[in-house]
Amino acid sequence: MPALERSLKTEAVVIRHAEMGEADRLLTLFSRDAGIIRAVAKGVRRIHSKKAGHLEPFTRVSLMLARSHELWIVTQAVALDLYLPLHEDLILTGETAYVLELIDRFSYEEGENRNLYRLLIDTLERLSRGDPVFTAVHYFELHLLDQVGFRPQLFNCVRCKEEIQPQDQFFSAVQGGAVCPKCGHQVPDARPITMESLKYLRNFQRTTYPRLVQSVPSPLVEREVESILQYYNTFLLERRLNTPGFLNEVRKKREA
Repeated sequence: MPALERSLKTEAVVIRHAEMGEADRLLTLFSRDAGIIRAVAKGVRRIHSKKAGHLEPFTRVSLMLARSHELWIVTQAVALDLYLPLHEDLILTGETAYVLELIDRFSYEEGENRNLYRLLIDTLERLSRGDPVFTAVHYFELHLLDQVGFRPQLFNCVRCKEEIQPQDQFFSAVQGGAVCPKCGHQVPDARPITMESLKYLRNFQRTTYPRLVQSVPSPLVEREVESILQYYNTFLLERRLNTPGFLNEVRKKREA
């Protein structure tokens, strides 16, 4: 997008908002045409604001924006999809927030990525219609990593380059993928990973989504895949994500 562009018509998903002044909100949006955008919705907290219901988190919205100094101003907003089921269950809300936090952390401000935007919309639709959360979220996660240049190597040992054999392996965030048993003890940050969990990670990379939905992982595989991906993301981002901690607390309360 040209640096001097003064107006923009686009479609976006609202990632989050924060109060600003007496009646405004500062929005973080992931847009189809300009990546991450920070925009001000003026007067949106007033009772009679026509924009208020169109700019809630998780909403897909059609926007008209005008440039004002360093921020965009929302001049028009029409909700295209509210994804209401995502707000009706706390786990589903947390998983959706995780997807959007990944988008926020791995995307660039005002850097167009239409493929990633399409992947996000597909994921929100899958979660809304009740697809298996584990499959929808981590399929998204592996394909996001691929699109932003951090695809983990899962088919050959990242150290010796030998093909991974059907047995338990290791995973190294520093090296960027799977490490064979022979090399695993020589890589300081390598963590054990079962072959079953590694198989699921591989399938997220190479198998079509409709086929993946038919498989049902064990609770152990779900926990291990989530743990490995959180470990990898923490290394890449040099910080922990916020939503996994929230999700863990919600799950503990449900199990109590």
